[in-house]
Amino acid sequence: MNRGWSYRDRVGPEAAGLSITSYYSRNYRHSDSARWRQRLAAGEIEHNGACPRNDRLLVAGDELVWHRPPWCEPAVPLHFDTIHDDGDLLVVDKPSGLPVMPAGGFLEHTLLRLLERRWPAATPRPVHRLGRGTSGLLVCARRGWSRAWLSAALRDDGKATKKIYRCRTVAAELAPEGRIEVPIGALAHPRLGRLWCADPQGLPSCSDYRLLRRGADGHLLEVAIRTGRPHQIRIHLAAIGAPLLGDPLYAPGGRVKDLDALPGDLGYQLHAHRLSLCDPRGQHFHFAAPLPTGLC
Repeated sequence: MNRGWSYRDRVGPEAAGLSITSYYSRNYRHSDSARWRQRLAAGEIEHNGACPRNDRLLVAGDELVWHRPPWCEPAVPLHFDTIHDDGDLLVVDKPSGLPVMPAGGFLEHTLLRLLERRWPAATPRPVHRLGRGTSGLLVCARRGWSRAWLSAALRDDGKATKKIYRCRTVAAELAPEGRIEVPIGALAHPRLGRLWCADPQGLPSCSDYRLLRRGADGHLLEVAIRTGRPHQIRIHLAAIGAPLLGDPLYAPGGRVKDLDALPGDLGYQLHAHRLSLCDPRGQHFHFAAPLPTGLC
C-alpha cells in the first residue's frame, strides 16, 4: 500500500463551462462520470482550495486537485543492476516489468523511486524511457547539463549515439536486413485519449533491423534505432508484418489490435542490448547489458 498521490490541474479556456466531473471524465478516461461523482462526494477532489461535495461549473484559471487515496500497486521486480556509475552518468540494466516513471497504477513501484531511495542526496534521473516490458540499458544522470546533452543525443539520428536492441517477432516473411521508415504519430484512443501508432501523417522515424535467426515459432532480430519515438520498435516491426511475439497491443500494420490492451501490458521480449555515446568533450562510452534467456 502506497501513501496515495495528489494530481493537480489548472483549468484552461477550452474547459471553461464544464462541470468538475465532466472535466475529469474527459481528461482521466480510466473512470467514468459516475465514478468521478463518487470521488467528489467522498471529498477526494479539491476545487480552488475547498472540497465541494456537489458538482459545479468551472471557469478558466480554476485549480483542481484529486487526492487519490492510497492503493495497492501491482507487484513488479524491485531491483536493477548497475552497468556504469561515474558519479554523474549512471547506466542501469532495467528488468522487464519495472516501470521507469510513476504513471497509471504505479507510484512507488518504479525505477525512479528505487533511484531516489538508493541515492537520496543526489538522485540520478532517467534521461529517456524504456517501456515497462522492455529490459536493458537505461541512461540516467545527476547533473542538469548532463541530462540536457544526453537527452538531445538520444533523440538524434545516430550521429552521437548508437542504440541496438534484441527482440523476438512472430514468424513472418522478412528480408535478411532492412530499413523501416514508417512515420509514427499519436492517434485517438478511446481509453487513453491518444496512443502512438503507425501514422502516415506522423513524425519521421527510422529503424534498421538485421535477422539473426529464423524459426517456425518466431524470428530473432537485432534492431538499431536512429530516432527515439515512443514504442518505435514495437510499431515499426508490426508495421512490416512482424509484430513482437506476444505483444498484446500492436497488430500487423502498426495499429492497435485490442482497445482493452495498454502500452504497459507485458508478454513480449525486447531488450536494449548495446549503447554507444559520445559526450560533448569527445569522450566515447560503450555499454552492454547481458542478454536475457530467449534472446541469445
